Amino acid sequence: MQLTIEKLVAGGDGLARAVDRRVVFVQGALPGEVVDVEIVEERSDYLRAHVESVLTPSSARIVPPCPHVASGCGGCGWQHVDPAQQTDLKAQIVTEALERMGKVKDPDVRIGTPLKAGAFRTTIRVGVTEGRLGFRRSQTNDIVPVDSCDVAHPLLQELLVSVVPGDAQELTLRVGAATGERLILASPTAEGVEAPPDVLVIGADEVQQAHEEGRLLDTDAAIAAIHEVVAGRTWRISADSFFQARPDGAEALVQAVGDATGSLRGKTVIDAYGGVGLFAGTVAAQSRVTLLESSRSAVADAKVNLSDVDVRVIRRDVAKWVQRQADVVIADPPRKGLGARAGKRLIDTGCSRLVLVSCDVGSMGRDTRWLKARGFTYQGSTVIDMFTHTPHIEVVSVFDRR
Repeated sequence: MQLTIEKLVAGGDGLARAVDRRVVFVQGALPGEVVDVEIVEERSDYLRAHVESVLTPSSARIVPPCPHVASGCGGCGWQHVDPAQQTDLKAQIVTEALERMGKVKDPDVRIGTPLKAGAFRTTIRVGVTEGRLGFRRSQTNDIVPVDSCDVAHPLLQELLVSVVPGDAQELTLRVGAATGERLILASPTAEGVEAPPDVLVIGADEVQQAHEEGRLLDTDAAIAAIHEVVAGRTWRISADSFFQARPDGAEALVQAVGDATGSLRGKTVIDAYGGVGLFAGTVAAQSRVTLLESSRSAVADAKVNLSDVDVRVIRRDVAKWVQRQADVVIADPPRKGLGARAGKRLIDTGCSRLVLVSCDVGSMGRDTRWLKARGFTYQGSTVIDMFTHTPHIEVVSVFDRR
């Protein structure tokens, strides 16, 4: 089938229309291109396809700079897109999602702090095949072995070729860019893993046992955590705690959220899905803040990281939290977004402003529509392009109660 691509949509696919007017989502296509495609999925109301050949290329199309793309590595789905144009294309995706799913007319979508395009990731997750480390082939669980990665921090590059995985099937490699500390979380076990002597190695089974025994790794962090510096503060990040995959991206998020909230001095703030305390310890540090987080290790880290902040750290699923009054809510949910149950808990705080940090454009669109239907006005969004060479996008959006 030959198609002309109209635009990009959430997830980074190109959208076109077949002769019968069904929508076709085309992986690997760019706006304005004429492409030959292979249909890989057919439904009554839409099709999915991938590019077989490009007849009329976009000015944004380039030859993928990473040699592992030719081997099938699917770690960076936008290697074919010029880095200089990726952020603008992502802003277009955000705008499209807000208009189509969020039902926002002419949304105010801005681009946040620009970030470098290479050697930025301080966390990567790799699989194991025949004793070598690698990334998954696109849309499969097959592992493509690699000996380098364009987006990995230099302190992680060495580990791709020096680590012996032992009995591990998957490894999460982490580094503190400011501290130089390195850590490997091996799953299901660290048995047989060999790494340079400075690298802390722990197995997922060891972490699970520590949790089951009630040891939250507070006092024994040296074997299970690294430290990073973001926004002038040092953060403890345990092996199984979430933290943004690049410190400059975390700083850009802090800046965007701070711009969205304005001064919070003396106000009451809910930091929902607060992780290790990034927003509570920066933009909300002068407020009375309640941090909600379901991860045991992240809660333990937050208590250490926020020891100088007027904060109440609660380990709780936001959807099950008994809400309390607040002036402002900051919410940074997982990819599925807020959803109705958690969203209701947060808006029932009576907050006048809700700042939503979305890591999935589709859930951002759905959450926007849900909030608008419940008395909130969409004020604008800031795009943080944290993941160069991929269609993944971080978006900070502001909603005020009408």
